[in-house]
Amino acid sequence: MTRLTPADLEAARDRLVPDVVASGLSVLFCGINPGLMTAATGHHFARPGNRFWPVLHLSGFTPRLLKPSEQDELLSYGLGITNVVARATARADELSAEEFREGGRILTEKVTRLRPRWLAVVGVTAYRSAFGEPKARIGPQEREIGGARVWALPNPSGLNAHWTAATMAEEYARLRKAAAPVPE
Repeated sequence: MTRLTPADLEAARDRLVPDVVASGLSVLFCGINPGLMTAATGHHFARPGNRFWPVLHLSGFTPRLLKPSEQDELLSYGLGITNVVARATARADELSAEEFREGGRILTEKVTRLRPRWLAVVGVTAYRSAFGEPKARIGPQEREIGGARVWALPNPSGLNAHWTAATMAEEYARLRKAAAPVPE
């Protein structure tokens, strides 16, 4: 990949990044919003310090560590990626409460249309803000959204120092086991 300059990243501000989705996924992972590196590259969770891809592999969702540029391979595993808010920013705190609420409304419509079995919101604070659930905790949620069960996962950003890659992988693995097809 070509080295991106600060100007390249700034030029990606407010850019939209296409979802990696299909109908009937097992799990639709939902980030907060694209960062500037993601917007500049067009690949979700692209910042080198982001632990999404390693945690996805460590938790058993993928048989090998995927690079952000291989994001479309997720579909073959019944997985996809979207965001609560589509607009790219340098930091999530640049988003307004109204953007989160509107993002929750749009996400509900998307999930209703795509019908994943699970919606995994990557960041409990984003889930709380988008869906008016101020007491939500990491783990499975009581509510369904658009017909999908909901799981709030830890944010894999390198800024989330409360969770290590190993402890995050344990939580992601709990979701993977819950989402596994039930043998007939």
